[in-house]
Amino acid sequence: MVGVGGESLSAAAAIVTAALLCCTGRANGAEYLGKFLGKLSELHHGVSGEVYAVDGRTLHIKDFTYDGQGPGAYFYASTYKTADSKGFRLRDENNNGDVIRRYRKEGVTLTLPEGKTLNNIKIFYVWCEDYDVNFGDVKIPRNFDFPRPQKIDSLKGVHAISSDNVVIVDAQTLLIPNLHYDGEAPDAKFWVGRGPKPSPQGIRVPDENGKELPLRRYDGKTVVLTLPGDLTVFDIGHFGIWCEEFTVDFGHIQIPQGLNIPPSLKMLGVSPQSKLNCEVLNDKLAFEVRWAIAGESIVLQLVAKLDDREYMSFGLSGEESKSEMIGGDVVVAWVDKNTLKGYAQDYYLEDKSQCSGPTGSCPDTRFLENTDNIRLLNAAMVNGYSIVTYQRPLKASDKYDLPIYNNKSQAIIWAVGPLNQRNEVSFHSHYLKTDSFIDFGRPAKWNCPTPEADPPASPQTIASAKKHQASENSEEEYPQPPEVEPSTTTTAAPRRSSDRRRGGGRPRRPVAAAATEIVEEVQPTRKEPTRTRGNNRVSQRGVPSPTPVENRDAWEIPPIQCNEPDDGVFYAQMGPTGGKSGYPAITGHVGWGISWYINGLLIPVINVVRGKTYTFVTEGGDNPEISAKYHPFYITDDPIGGYVYKTPEEKKNVTVFAGVEQAKDGSLQPTGTGRLCHWSGDQDADEFQSFGAYQRTLQLKCDKGEPGFIQWTPDKNTPDTVYYQCFTHRHLGWKINVLDTCDEIASASEIKPVAVVPPPSFTSDIELEASPSVVQEKRKALAH
Repeated sequence: MVGVGGESLSAAAAIVTAALLCCTGRANGAEYLGKFLGKLSELHHGVSGEVYAVDGRTLHIKDFTYDGQGPGAYFYASTYKTADSKGFRLRDENNNGDVIRRYRKEGVTLTLPEGKTLNNIKIFYVWCEDYDVNFGDVKIPRNFDFPRPQKIDSLKGVHAISSDNVVIVDAQTLLIPNLHYDGEAPDAKFWVGRGPKPSPQGIRVPDENGKELPLRRYDGKTVVLTLPGDLTVFDIGHFGIWCEEFTVDFGHIQIPQGLNIPPSLKMLGVSPQSKLNCEVLNDKLAFEVRWAIAGESIVLQLVAKLDDREYMSFGLSGEESKSEMIGGDVVVAWVDKNTLKGYAQDYYLEDKSQCSGPTGSCPDTRFLENTDNIRLLNAAMVNGYSIVTYQRPLKASDKYDLPIYNNKSQAIIWAVGPLNQRNEVSFHSHYLKTDSFIDFGRPAKWNCPTPEADPPASPQTIASAKKHQASENSEEEYPQPPEVEPSTTTTAAPRRSSDRRRGGGRPRRPVAAAATEIVEEVQPTRKEPTRTRGNNRVSQRGVPSPTPVENRDAWEIPPIQCNEPDDGVFYAQMGPTGGKSGYPAITGHVGWGISWYINGLLIPVINVVRGKTYTFVTEGGDNPEISAKYHPFYITDDPIGGYVYKTPEEKKNVTVFAGVEQAKDGSLQPTGTGRLCHWSGDQDADEFQSFGAYQRTLQLKCDKGEPGFIQWTPDKNTPDTVYYQCFTHRHLGWKINVLDTCDEIASASEIKPVAVVPPPSFTSDIELEASPSVVQEKRKALAH
């Protein structure tokens, strides 16, 4: 995730996305579950347990016990003082509204409905609706001071360190808004410890990406940190930035004692999911869906660049075998840009018309009361991106819902459009036009743009929003000093324009950082004819067309002709996309910040001849543990790329010609891996009129290690046009024209690659130096 100055999206999304994953800690040796309310009265059916206030809208019952024999028992709360039928139901810990099950000394976390807080309810109880019997209750004291996030001092110190007031979000989470640090110290770390001042005996705190590396420069970034292990704020006396190598305090603040703050979800014993999923629904709108299955429910997050009073919707198709609007079960979500309040509503799409009375595309509650089964967890507006996180049961809760399966793919639908005056869907201006499927229960994969400078990290910080959303909402209804509001504090999401900070110009979106690593691509397919040689037969390829980009003004990249280079060796390395005139304008598709460079050129068209063998020296990275630096090279008839994340149905429609091998299980594994070499620079590509001028500002930097090699001989059955792509990411490469003969007159390329011949003593056991594999000889022909 990144953000202010194009770098802090991670922090913004860490608060916004925090409800996607839920993660036990102890304070000073004692279990901390929130503020104690009291024990449940033990009236019937063995009901017992200790009730704690987690925050303004969340209760936790420790050691809850109930024999499950009541005919119609539910969790209840009431704004009246007595336990009776005037109260209202609470959904269980899995967000189900069914009759509660048997419990044996279990921890149960419950959330009050939207609009209800511990300020306006007076009693919590277990209620039998069939016989109007109270099985056990606990009273809520008047003017109860529930736990909530707390602001403390701001950071200030050497190396230009400063921040706004630090917020203790919960017992294990700190939020540092508007952090500045010049990044010049050799070994600066986030640091905590006992006592009022830092010392070498302190404890490192991983950064917002879960790393314990020396801190880089921060320019107004909002950072969310999670204390390591079972450490809580009750165990420490200070927080700051410390130079570990030279034992220097760069700046710190003291942590007040006796804070009335929420426990973390991890402390409540809510099990974490190890990873998240993410799919790009529409590149142009930066529309993404992220999700994680947790028990009997699923938490989803929608992210999109929306205009004022626009909604985004996502859900299940009305038909199992295709993406069909009618009969669909979707969530319609938006963020009011004036109030910054978020909404997520359960919709049933009865017809392709605006909701009118009980007909059309309507909220479920327009058809039948108490049928909205969506639980809003968090919402924020971050640099123009609307981000809404919500939860729903996996099972269908009523006849207007469809179940979400965890063992097979399901057809999905989505749309974006304006809201009417009733804040309901009017029509859709963008929608899914082809069939698309998602396997919600698959092993977690991430196929959304991920900043290379901020690789995916631990999911711990994703676990915090669910609980403070309640306190934020309650503070809106009952005015009190605002402690933390992710909608306004986390200003860290990036724009879709290029970013000039470290790592090159990469367009960034609000990514679920500090908890990402996720997702398989769901790409709508369009049947497109591809001519194959030899039998003059036209075969159908299920290949989607790229999203068009408006206002094309592409650089002229000289093609690599079929008679160059002489030795038929191509060097494939990574580099920046080249701003608006680079990859997006050349291909007509929005890229995500990096692209293939072939022989020093940005995604050139390569011309090859059938029957000739070509060698590709691949230097796109060889460490699959770091997704942003792992780009296996392969050749395919698919203009999209990212083969590993395609569905089985999509893979059937794609042919791979080089760069893979078949595993024992029949799957294709990439072979085009090698050390990472990256063209990089610190200039804004949009300031240059030509690629030649921009390329002179770039330098090729390589990691230590060996390059990879791929050999490929196109033949009579090879299509006239194929593509070089990245096996693990979409939209990084471009075209290869396959010719029968090479009759063209050679035109000089801007770069002439010269192979470095290894000495006779060279063996594969010797590690290569971190230097390019080719000598780059620049010419003036394309300087423009």
